[in-house]
Amino acid sequence: MSYGGAAGALPAVADATLHIERGEFVALVGPSGCGKSSLLKIVSGLAKANSGHARIDGREIAGSQASGGRASVGMAFQNATMLPWRSTLENVLLPLEVSRDTRATFRRKKAEHIEAARNLLKVVGLEGYEDHAPYELSGGMQQRASLCRALIHGPELLLLDEPFAALDAFTREELWDVLQNLWLQRKFTVILVTHDLREAAYLADRVYVMSKRPGRIVYERPVALPRPRSLETTFEEDFVALVHVLRDHISEVRAA
Repeated sequence: MSYGGAAGALPAVADATLHIERGEFVALVGPSGCGKSSLLKIVSGLAKANSGHARIDGREIAGSQASGGRASVGMAFQNATMLPWRSTLENVLLPLEVSRDTRATFRRKKAEHIEAARNLLKVVGLEGYEDHAPYELSGGMQQRASLCRALIHGPELLLLDEPFAALDAFTREELWDVLQNLWLQRKFTVILVTHDLREAAYLADRVYVMSKRPGRIVYERPVALPRPRSLETTFEEDFVALVHVLRDHISEVRAA
């Protein structure tokens, strides 16, 4: 994949060949600008590759998430981007109001959708905050609400682009557990882009390391740590060794 511009095409992704199983949690790590986010855009249908193929369930990804036969996709980003004039609950419900698959029936099923949103907010620890405005929530609470918004329509695939990068270390670790618990309950497929190698090791079933731009997959590492994982896991020898292996590969990439 390349980006066009006045100075000519800028290559973003070269050979990013990988296969992800249904229900698997995968993390992408690599130096800044290596094409991790571009790869997510291709998978989401928000951008099209110049060559090669991207498929879900064997079907080519050919446009927006809502194109025929596509798996449903949820997305969350580094910034929660909640609409300030809507309550927490209303922000979570937003995808159901605007999606072409659900907007026609939203009013008729509104009570059902509200119940689902309240249940999600309860799971992530936001029970009692449904009617609060975004400015009344901390950064971590907004990111919890953002996860609920990405999951409210029951997606098969969740794409996460550094969702916890802007948070302090303690809040970030709390949200690792929130996300892990949601995934263990629902077993949607996840692709997580992160610069935090501990985060990748904690959450993923498999970690892919990408090269400098244009991005290539240069290393693949299964994560054999048992689940559920806890903060104590991060101090265990196998976890620390895994993080060191990933760090060594990133160092090699940066030095290349």
